[in-house]
Amino acid sequence: MDEVWDNLTAVQPAPSGRVLIAIAVLTAVLVIWRPVWRHVRQVVTIAHEGAHGLVAALAGRRLTGIRLHSDTSGLTVSRGKPSGAGMIATLLAGYPGPALFGLAAAFLLSRGYAVALLWVLLVALVLLLLQIRNLFGLWSVLVFGTIVFAVTWWASAETQSAFAYLLTWFLLLAAPRAVAELQRSRRGGAGGNSDADQLAHLTGVPALLWVFVFTTLTVGALLLGAYLTVPALSPFISDFTTARP
Repeated sequence: MDEVWDNLTAVQPAPSGRVLIAIAVLTAVLVIWRPVWRHVRQVVTIAHEGAHGLVAALAGRRLTGIRLHSDTSGLTVSRGKPSGAGMIATLLAGYPGPALFGLAAAFLLSRGYAVALLWVLLVALVLLLLQIRNLFGLWSVLVFGTIVFAVTWWASAETQSAFAYLLTWFLLLAAPRAVAELQRSRRGGAGGNSDADQLAHLTGVPALLWVFVFTTLTVGALLLGAYLTVPALSPFISDFTTARP
């Protein structure tokens, strides 16, 4: 336990510049390339529904269960007043959730706490697992949690740091894409029960404006997260420019 605590509180250096460039390219491929995105998008759904559940609990609502589906959709059910600030906050949390989790992760990485970030993620996944109410959701969280645990427990410090950067950048970059998909489905007539439409029903504010709010929050988190983590590339850029004739 002493060794675990030492690892948890230790500061890890950022990966090398070349590794960070490779991570950035891989992150872009995961988010942009549709055949891969269809599968890894489940991570965004886990963060999305987890954000709904977290805010519902903080707002004093009774969380009754979370479902994750194979089409990467999800459902978080909570009991309480069907309107008011608590319900609005719960609905509002979903789409910005992955980006805000990514921003929090970027802050930890900027301080060098890559291993601490992975342990925090593991604890969050265990808590989420207790609220899952369907078999596919259970399977999804267990698979993702197993991968995170394996990296956290057995991988080298360099691999742990690289994996933490990959997860952070993935959440930051994937969140705006999820919002774009929301608006595309709404234009196609398939988003009538979306978070934005439910917020419009509760508040009287047009759903399109809520989509704009989601976009602003996710893009803002992406930019701020990049500001916090991209400086790790500075030594690589400096070496590259110095090496040029």
